[in-house]
Amino acid sequence: MIYRKEYMCLLDKWRDQRIIKVVTGIRRCGKSSLLKMFRDKLLAEGVLKEQVLELNFEDLDNEPYLDYKVLYAYVKNHLVENKMNYLFFDEIQMVDNFQKVINSFFLLDNVDIYVTGSNAYLLSGEIATLLTGRYVEIKLFPLSFKEYISAQPEDMSLDSAYRKYIEIGSFPYLLQIENNREMVREYLTGLYNTIVLKDVVSRKKITDVMMLQSVVRFISDNIGNISVIKRISDTMTSLGRKVSSHTIENYISALTDSYIFYPVAKYDAKGKQLLKTGQKLYLADVGLRNVINGTRGGDLGHILENIVFLELARRGGEIYVGKVGDAEIDFVVINGIEKAYYQVSLSVRDEATMKRELAPLQSISDNYPKYLLTLDNDPVVMHNGIKQQYALDWLTDIY
Repeated sequence: MIYRKEYMCLLDKWRDQRIIKVVTGIRRCGKSSLLKMFRDKLLAEGVLKEQVLELNFEDLDNEPYLDYKVLYAYVKNHLVENKMNYLFFDEIQMVDNFQKVINSFFLLDNVDIYVTGSNAYLLSGEIATLLTGRYVEIKLFPLSFKEYISAQPEDMSLDSAYRKYIEIGSFPYLLQIENNREMVREYLTGLYNTIVLKDVVSRKKITDVMMLQSVVRFISDNIGNISVIKRISDTMTSLGRKVSSHTIENYISALTDSYIFYPVAKYDAKGKQLLKTGQKLYLADVGLRNVINGTRGGDLGHILENIVFLELARRGGEIYVGKVGDAEIDFVVINGIEKAYYQVSLSVRDEATMKRELAPLQSISDNYPKYLLTLDNDPVVMHNGIKQQYALDWLTDIY
């Protein structure tokens, strides 16, 4: 089991605080394992077993507690007086009216609550309103490249590890079966089908599953490209499968709700304002792309861009696609009053490519950090304040 250091530090930071810890992320990214790690840490530090109560609502043994009144009575009956009680609820969104249970126990001074969910329904609409000001969201992703290589042989090069990482994917369980490609493919296929059929089709009551899968394939094939809804609709229509822009919009909303894709809005880097049209979509794990679209190779630049996006998301801040006139900056990251710009390219050893990638960054006149990340394994180079760095060093915090 990979120790998720950054996430454990976050949980420890919020421990015993009067705030609900909500861990969200795609299925099988390690939410349950993270809570188990934290529970074990509590016990190792002297918390008694009676002070810890954990329920996984995907476990059939816990089916009676899907009734929120039964759940409330059960938990209340197991609370230890005069001691802090740690409540761990896994996939809590399966319980109808779960927010009533959470809110009730939140009122108690001796209860510390941790919940997970693999669908944005957990924090949507009315529920988010009810929990406003009472929770902190911890967004969990599959293994980072740095976490992944920590489980590889010490003599494996970064290049070799990266090739393996983008081929197999970054879900934690894959480390146990990574040497059997057939098992890897079966696992990812089963995971993808579960997400699409259970989290998307069932919850959103989608009837045209084949159309949904066609949309998923289109988006997966266009990661890093501006995904205009009308463009997707027109493409489907040109293939003889007429579908409205409204339907496509609903599909994309359902897919992002299940955390299989993450949307990134456009931002006018000079005008410093969000733009309403156009967005990019990135996969939660590039290994899923091999299952969705097949391992036909190519498009390594957009795969790198996807991995950089996920790493930026792990490091925190609001992420946008930067627009500078007709040019584009791959990522603008805003964190409070701080800002940073990132351009991602497979290689810039060609002079024309170098000029093209640097131009949007050079047009920004502020003094915030600017980076050009590539797979060129070269020493760090500064271009008038723009730091060009080997992406695998950046991913592993080698400066």
